[in-house]
Amino acid sequence: MKAVRIHEYGGPEVLQYEDVEEPEPTTGEVRLDVRAAGVNPVDWMTRKGMVEQRELPWTVGWDAAGVVTETGPEVSELAVGDEVYGLVGFPDGGGTYAEAMVAPEVELMRKPAPLSFEEAAGVPMTALTAWQALDALELEANERVLVHAAAGGVGHFAVQFAKHRGLHVIGTASGSNEDYLRELGVDEFVNYRERRFEEVLDPVDGVIDGVGGETFDRSLEVLKPGGIIDKLPSPPTDEQQELANQHGVEAIMTNVRWNREWFAEITELLEDDTVSVTLDTVLPLSQARKAHRLSEEKHARGKIILKPGDGEAASN
Repeated sequence: MKAVRIHEYGGPEVLQYEDVEEPEPTTGEVRLDVRAAGVNPVDWMTRKGMVEQRELPWTVGWDAAGVVTETGPEVSELAVGDEVYGLVGFPDGGGTYAEAMVAPEVELMRKPAPLSFEEAAGVPMTALTAWQALDALELEANERVLVHAAAGGVGHFAVQFAKHRGLHVIGTASGSNEDYLRELGVDEFVNYRERRFEEVLDPVDGVIDGVGGETFDRSLEVLKPGGIIDKLPSPPTDEQQELANQHGVEAIMTNVRWNREWFAEITELLEDDTVSVTLDTVLPLSQARKAHRLSEEKHARGKIILKPGDGEAASN
């Protein structure tokens, strides 16, 4: 079978589309025919060696949607033929950029019927990150939340979850995303290319910062004292923590983790169409290098997806 692995850290060129042995499930695991895999920033950050390094070669990816083809001992809930999705092995394991993989039963859930496999693969990591980020902000109904990179993978879920929780939602993105974000539910929109959000917005109660850098610093100017800013790209630096302290606010970073209870709630919202997932690009698994380049450009609307089983030669 085919998988995308790295044998060294570096640019997209280190992604190798190659033959690997088919996996066999052990106790508590199922074998999954992967129909789609989600691409997340942490994928290419790991590929670059920017985060905790792991034993190589390593099969990339944590988001998966597919069909159970075999069950190991002590698997009680899932059966062969079940359509499932989940966040597998994060942050240690991975392995979703493959035609097949094994996964713990507890890290999978039945796929919402209305979603395609590609849509389902775009959900786990970004939706859980957005869910946990909103929890961390500790906001009440009608309070104001500012979401940067609102059209991105995490951002478009954060907007929808915030509206579901009764918050007043402000989103920043490029002008081409305004109509899209208003359809998702933003109450206020700021085109970051034309206006400086800190100059046009009233104070907010919480910030989800999917950009970092100077956007973090400028966000402190609109965040009310006692508010919380969640900096998702990377932990706040010592200097940023000090700046936050000077503004009387708290700076944190959500470390996403698998939680079946939260994911079950997300699944219900997807099943009844309260929340939707947007796909930017769907590419063959063999074009993982292209998918990573697109992700690193940070302009995707929604999620980038890899689809195994294309049978094509690897592409640069």
